[in-house]
Amino acid sequence: MKHKRHLLKKHIRPKKKSTLLERAQEKQKRRISKVENTKRGNTQPLKPRNGFSQLKSSWKLPAILFVSVLVIIIVVVPTLIVIPFIKDGNQQVVPTEQEAIPTVKQADSPFSVAVMRSVSDEIEDVPLETYVTRVVASEMPAEFEVEALKAQALAARTYIVNHLMHNEADVEPDVTDTTKHQVYQNETELRERWGSDFDWKMEKVRNAVYATQGEILTHNQAPITPAFFSTSNGFTENSEDYWENELPYLRSVESSWDKDSPKYLDQKVFSIQKVEESLQVDLPEALPMQAAITRTESGRVAELTLADHTISGRDVREKLDLRSSDFSIEQKNGHFVFTTKGYGHGVGMSQYGANGMAKEGQNYKNIVSYYYQGVEVSNVDEIAPTLVSK
Repeated sequence: MKHKRHLLKKHIRPKKKSTLLERAQEKQKRRISKVENTKRGNTQPLKPRNGFSQLKSSWKLPAILFVSVLVIIIVVVPTLIVIPFIKDGNQQVVPTEQEAIPTVKQADSPFSVAVMRSVSDEIEDVPLETYVTRVVASEMPAEFEVEALKAQALAARTYIVNHLMHNEADVEPDVTDTTKHQVYQNETELRERWGSDFDWKMEKVRNAVYATQGEILTHNQAPITPAFFSTSNGFTENSEDYWENELPYLRSVESSWDKDSPKYLDQKVFSIQKVEESLQVDLPEALPMQAAITRTESGRVAELTLADHTISGRDVREKLDLRSSDFSIEQKNGHFVFTTKGYGHGVGMSQYGANGMAKEGQNYKNIVSYYYQGVEVSNVDEIAPTLVSK
């Protein structure tokens, strides 16, 4: 029996091998036959055989990789970013670009300013720091650099302190809201002027004022006359070349930043009759007529001689409402063409110059020290105790 079983096993094993081989050969023949039929054009629809399972296996791996990367991006990366800002196990510290500066409060003002409103003809009593905030908002574009706004805040605060210290006691109003003193608009007027930009512009100006709270400009322990204007002709003017008094801190300095100001150049055309009426002179009817100009150190007109009449550059500017006293004249087709450089009287701090300095990285103290020579930054409590005690 053992021998028979052994022979049986030996007989069966070769048969198994033969069957597998035959099956493999049969498969190969079928493949070859299909290829030949295809070449001859005798094609028949092929039944899907393991195609779907192959397709499934082909996209499974990329899909798994894609999902894994997505999970890492969504979950892991934010965790790595947030973890450095977790302190004490519970408190999350969110980094901000700039810490918010508290807004100026009425309690921060040592005294109030009585402002005569030109439209309503009423007196508005305004806390000092609120007054300064609204003057800066009215006098300088809020789009300017923060350091320029701070410099303007010092000028505005110094002006009103100096004015009140030399003003007669118990006389109201203290100031008007026009260029006679400083331009002032209240919150309602600023909202109308700025519209949807009010919130961010007002916040920016308030922060600039708060950063300089109580600071004024002094020379020899006294508030200065902090003259300022829009745009120079490239240089500021010595005080005595436009006004009568020579002040040591109002010296002519170069201000090349102003050439980028949109107000740097301007032109106006006048008839001979208009010039006669405005300057109150009699001129020949025919052109050209004799004209001669002398200039100050800064290049502005000191005097204009037109025919037989000599007029100061300041008078010509103010009577003809020119932007600047740096002007040239062209006589053309029976008219005078005045071309000006700069905007304003030119004495003290140039606003566009201050903004140019701020853009270059200068802080407000550097700005005021440049335009007001030899001044110091002091505190109003120390310099004007009588005002503070009111």
